[in-house]
Amino acid sequence: MRVAIAGAGNVGRSIAAELLENGHEVLLIDKDPRAIKAESVPQAEWLLADACELSSLEEAALQRCQVAIASTGDDKVNLVVSLLAKTEFGVPRTVARVNHPRNEWMFNEAWGVDVSVSTPRIMSALVEEAVSVGDLVRLFTFRQGDANLVELTLPEDSPMIGQRVGDIDWPLDTALVVILREGRVLRPDPEGTLELNDELLFVAADETEEQLEDILSPHHRKSE
Repeated sequence: MRVAIAGAGNVGRSIAAELLENGHEVLLIDKDPRAIKAESVPQAEWLLADACELSSLEEAALQRCQVAIASTGDDKVNLVVSLLAKTEFGVPRTVARVNHPRNEWMFNEAWGVDVSVSTPRIMSALVEEAVSVGDLVRLFTFRQGDANLVELTLPEDSPMIGQRVGDIDWPLDTALVVILREGRVLRPDPEGTLELNDELLFVAADETEEQLEDILSPHHRKSE
């Protein structure tokens, strides 16, 4: 998979290194000469250019990319890059970094954003997750489809402990993605059972989150 990353700062370089390790092709774009540090990610392609300019993205051959990531520290730039990638070059998937929570509402399909990643929101969600067993915690939102990645750690009084995954009647528009258990990452097995302190990650629609929490942690919701 070929991935273009606009913004070659610490965030962009870290993403690039991870993608390269996983066997993908990566192009890093930045208009600041000081950010062009080819020796830091030598396997990546580098382009000194303004990713907000059509001519720069044409030079980058953005139409050959399957994913475009806007990872600069400027929300305006990230929105413009996402919009151009989607509308002018037909990039199938765009991912945009949100630097300021007040701007989150703009990172949607209208601006060509498929997935927005808000660092402040994720950090606060992880803090909540660390102290709130039994609470459903929203980690981030997939703007396309109005779905969220949510997490819940099974409390000791959950009626789902010991239940077979395949026997549970999950709400509509909800999918159990992975189970984290004692340091292991487990694929949901219909024959497997849920255990105390399992950390469950779901992709769920907005309107089904309360139903999901009612199923997994009903006593906790009643005590609120």
